Amino acid sequence: MKHSLAIQEEITLFKKTIEAFAKKEIEPFYSGWEEDGIIPKEFWKKLGDAGLLCVDLPEQYGGLGVPLQFAAGIVDEFSRLGYHSISGNLAVHSNIVAQYILNSGTEEQKTHYLPKMASGEFIGAIAMTEPGAGSDLQGIKTTAVQLPSGNYIINGSKTFISNGQNFDFVIVVAKTNPSVPASKGTTLFIVGADSPRLTKGKKLKKIGLRSADTSELFLDGVMVSPKEILGMLDGGFITLMKELPRERTILAVGACGAMEGALEITIHYLHEREAFGKPLSSLQVIRHKIAEMVTEAKVNRAYVNQCLALLAENQLSTADASIAKLSATEAQGRVIDGCLQLFGGYGYMEEYPISRAYTDARVQRIYGGTSEIMKEIISKDILGK
Repeated sequence: MKHSLAIQEEITLFKKTIEAFAKKEIEPFYSGWEEDGIIPKEFWKKLGDAGLLCVDLPEQYGGLGVPLQFAAGIVDEFSRLGYHSISGNLAVHSNIVAQYILNSGTEEQKTHYLPKMASGEFIGAIAMTEPGAGSDLQGIKTTAVQLPSGNYIINGSKTFISNGQNFDFVIVVAKTNPSVPASKGTTLFIVGADSPRLTKGKKLKKIGLRSADTSELFLDGVMVSPKEILGMLDGGFITLMKELPRERTILAVGACGAMEGALEITIHYLHEREAFGKPLSSLQVIRHKIAEMVTEAKVNRAYVNQCLALLAENQLSTADASIAKLSATEAQGRVIDGCLQLFGGYGYMEEYPISRAYTDARVQRIYGGTSEIMKEIISKDILGK
């Protein structure tokens, strides 16, 4: 218990350094980045210099060797501050791609990619989703065919790639054995951004997360060495499934941070804004609404923290991670919608941060597995197939 409290105190101090970093390096520029639709690549180097990338990697690979809770705390704090484009793409880089390499990569892959990811020199991405497959990973069409030389030729197209413009390398999910189901014949490949015949498609325009560069990706005969296979040949689906609990828990953490941040700015607004000759905060209907939303945020935070602790001990089940993701992201949508309502007409204006929090929140119920997919996973765990 004392150890847990000590870690929590350290994380609280760590979040204060993140807030100070954001005040200097993000706040003056973020609105411009949102208008431009992309975060400058050089900003990633600043994140690395500040020790905010891949912090839970072992020190030998460029990380700080700190517990998982610190990595989650970075996503949490950027989400609370309203910088959802940063927290989302950083989560992909540090909490998904880096962990795939750490847990499934060869020693050569780890020593080549991980230190550069921690410093911000390399930006990572993962290409799973395809235009015709969506959440159905079994339905992927991208193929990797081995040549007599031993190299592989990858053909296919991907979409909704986070860090899709800025990435220096991408983990590509491809079918290597078309004669069996994708769950038994899929392989992960690490593909460099400078690979011939790899094309970063257009930057997709989104209703939220506007500066989080999201793109299409086209692979038209891209050649890769067998040394760039990540994990086992034909074992990619198993690797993906092993990493999904972490991805979904981190998304739930971000949802909690976003809810708390939205509530903070809303409560401040309610104290300042007057109606009928008194502050909005004194009106019973508003007080009760705030009470409901804070309760929902706190209950979700407690469960997500429990899941985070289990994940840190490698004891979190896929079903429990799915419950955390489903509950927290759905709550995020309800709470931020309620907060915007309390701002009245001003909440609909882009100059008020609550409007950005509202549009940014919507995708949380879609990526990382839709709410409908989460319900299917949870129901199978409870009732069987």
